[in-house]
Amino acid sequence: MGTILRDALARARGQILGWGLSLGMLAALTVALFDTLLAQGEGYEALVRGMPPEVLAFLGGVTDMFSPVGYLGLYFYSYMPVVAGIYAVLAGSGLVAADEEAGTLDLLLAQPIRRAALLGGRVLALALTLAAILALTWVGFALSAPPTGLGVGVGALALPLVSLWALLVAYGLLALLLSQVLPSRSAAASTAGLVLVLDYFLVSWRTIRPELAPLARALPQGHYQGAEALGGLDVGALGVLLGVGAVCGLLALWRFQRRDIRVAGEGGWRLGGIGGRRPAAET
Repeated sequence: MGTILRDALARARGQILGWGLSLGMLAALTVALFDTLLAQGEGYEALVRGMPPEVLAFLGGVTDMFSPVGYLGLYFYSYMPVVAGIYAVLAGSGLVAADEEAGTLDLLLAQPIRRAALLGGRVLALALTLAAILALTWVGFALSAPPTGLGVGVGALALPLVSLWALLVAYGLLALLLSQVLPSRSAAASTAGLVLVLDYFLVSWRTIRPELAPLARALPQGHYQGAEALGGLDVGALGVLLGVGAVCGLLALWRFQRRDIRVAGEGGWRLGGIGGRRPAAET
């Protein structure tokens, strides 16, 4: 597994630098603008409070944009599940499906490598890659926060990123599971992305439609803390997200160990043998 892990991390170096530095610069810019916003005072507050409730719902339902929780929730953490979730879904859906469609997975498994070791190494690499990206994001916060009036320690600034990491791992492993059930990586990524966006909409709307609150709590983003974690992590909510990821990962492993591996190309929809495109070949 160690060799698989090192290889997967080596291939993810560009993604870590690209996504990590981009999010880190965005984080630094967000924090750096806090004092400018604070100086404008009532003008910005009146603008935000004048927005329709539907718009505020998708901005994290912020009520006090001049507090660290309200500011970072509005300008960073409210949309980060979707932005960073795009990478998690694409990476998770391609952990094994990308090699399978490229025609290299069967050659790899022809070596003395257990399927569980292959999948376990790549899942661990995904979790570490996401952690590295968010670590660079935290560096952006940590470098820009001390000179400002944000008033949050660099340690506390890492707590929301822990909640975000757990959410991204859960969606990455959901995409992995779907890649073992659906006939192609593109179908898996599209389905996981649709669930991610629907989850975001439902959780956002619960602030103006209280009847959606029970449904939101049943979805992963209902347990995502965002900027609220600055005051301390909710261990229970974090555990739910990690549990969702663990269940998806175990189901993906169960399916991966029991299905045939295509030599190359995408699979087809075979419903009772009617319609669909057959795989190019199977082993």
